[in-house]
Amino acid sequence: MERGDRVAGVLPNIPETVAAMLATASVGAVWSVVNTDFGPSGVADRFAQIEPKVLFVGDGYEFGGTVRDMTVSYQDLRDVLPSVEQLIVVDQMPRESVGELPGDALRFSEIASEQAEPRYEQLPVEHPLWILYSSGTTGKPKGIVHSHGGVTLEFYKALGLHSGLGPRDVAYYAVATTWMVWNMLAGILLTGAQIITYDGSPTFGGPQKSFELVARNRATFFGAGAGVLSMVQRAGVVPNVSMDFSSLKSILVTGSPLPDATWDWVYEAVSGTVRLGSDSGGTDVTSAFIGTNPYQPVYRGEIMGPYLGVDAQSWNSRGERVWDEVGELVITRPMPSMPVFFWNDPQGERYQAAYFDMFPGVWRQGDWVTQLHEGPFVVHGRSDSTINRGGIRMGSADLTHVVDRVDGVAASMVIGAELAGGDYYMPLFVVPSPARASRESSSGASSTRSAPRSPRATSPTRSSRLPRFHAHAPASCWRSRSRSSSRARTRAPSTGRPPKTPRCWTGTPVPPARMPGGVSTDNHDVTRDPGRGAPGDDAAGRWARRLPGSLADRVPSQSMA
Repeated sequence: MERGDRVAGVLPNIPETVAAMLATASVGAVWSVVNTDFGPSGVADRFAQIEPKVLFVGDGYEFGGTVRDMTVSYQDLRDVLPSVEQLIVVDQMPRESVGELPGDALRFSEIASEQAEPRYEQLPVEHPLWILYSSGTTGKPKGIVHSHGGVTLEFYKALGLHSGLGPRDVAYYAVATTWMVWNMLAGILLTGAQIITYDGSPTFGGPQKSFELVARNRATFFGAGAGVLSMVQRAGVVPNVSMDFSSLKSILVTGSPLPDATWDWVYEAVSGTVRLGSDSGGTDVTSAFIGTNPYQPVYRGEIMGPYLGVDAQSWNSRGERVWDEVGELVITRPMPSMPVFFWNDPQGERYQAAYFDMFPGVWRQGDWVTQLHEGPFVVHGRSDSTINRGGIRMGSADLTHVVDRVDGVAASMVIGAELAGGDYYMPLFVVPSPARASRESSSGASSTRSAPRSPRATSPTRSSRLPRFHAHAPASCWRSRSRSSSRARTRAPSTGRPPKTPRCWTGTPVPPARMPGGVSTDNHDVTRDPGRGAPGDDAAGRWARRLPGSLADRVPSQSMA
């Protein structure tokens, strides 16, 4: 491997994925990863453009109690990624449960068992660290490149100061590797905290799965998409009846706005003393623009304010700053973790069009927000054509490019509408060709043909066959949460106290320091083979692992790793 070479992974959220990323960063190569639910087409849309030299894949995984053999996809992946010179297989499944590996593939377990002297490449601050991807709204996803220095600074600030994480903490994010929050999960190692990885179904054994992981591992920090908490709340689950959350200090919600009812549910059904925070950021900066901090009080439905060093404002269409009304979220000054460039965009034209087309020289994020005159923000949803369902951002092209390949489809369109109470409506409109219109419904054609090609689980709410497009989003999607409305600004409630009782959640932020960290994994849903040297069984009868040694303190300070 040489400086600047690309290393890609089709891997779930397991310790080996974190180790592969850190190893890639340490030698100056550039990392990129997607989750195992991506088919070859979705992988090609992202990885073919960056031409990886090395590809990490899993041999298989368990999801919802079913073994998925990934060895059958290796040849298809190599066909769409001809630049790959070396295949490395993360062998975590019993060998008899998966197929044979290609003769030229290397096993991760064998590589990790060999003794080798680490080599750390000395890199400039702006050297590319990893490549994330846009939602693919107007075509194939764009490769967004972040730097070592920018990400390191941003993570120390976001995770050490805003989240208050340090060496005594245990952190768990309910996340897949495709989401940028996985990168933040790995970045928690910078603070010296331990992280928990989980690669099973988020509802295995019931909707409360994530809370079981938090309680069993005595996590002090829990991060999740708003959809995860809303799902548990709507299922009528009361986790604190049967689970111990005495170690849990803070919950961070991101991905989409958290409904008011779920804010209240957290304090009633999880913990009355936890600090519940909400952040809003994006893949674009691998961090947040606005969010929580340890010092200000928590108000239901509100985000406390801008992150340190972030000049976040709400602007109207004329480029004027507005308060207490809906506007565009803009960032008026640079942030360290803004992309250094887009992949295959030598003149920066796509970069400029993505963020600076509406307000020249000012970053427009594509979110509707209201900034209250006291300073906090309320986020309403996307202002561009990006679809954000349950915290998972995707472009309409992710779906329509699959549907349009179906025989008999003349055109298709998908929209996303954020409804009251956290609901989301995502109808798919299909115009059938005249020859097929009378023989086959577009709904059936899409559902039977798109599954092998779809890059992720993006099932539309409804499929409709129409002679022409005719759709609009409900007016309620854009309504400002006015301060003069009946929905008064109220501090977060606590069990046994009236809603308006002032409550502040404070903590001591951890100063940036390179401390030893650790990774554990909780695989309730995954069977491990003890004969392969899998780590010991924990008290709850589940596999728990920590990566050997202290990875975080062996890497030079200028590297994110």
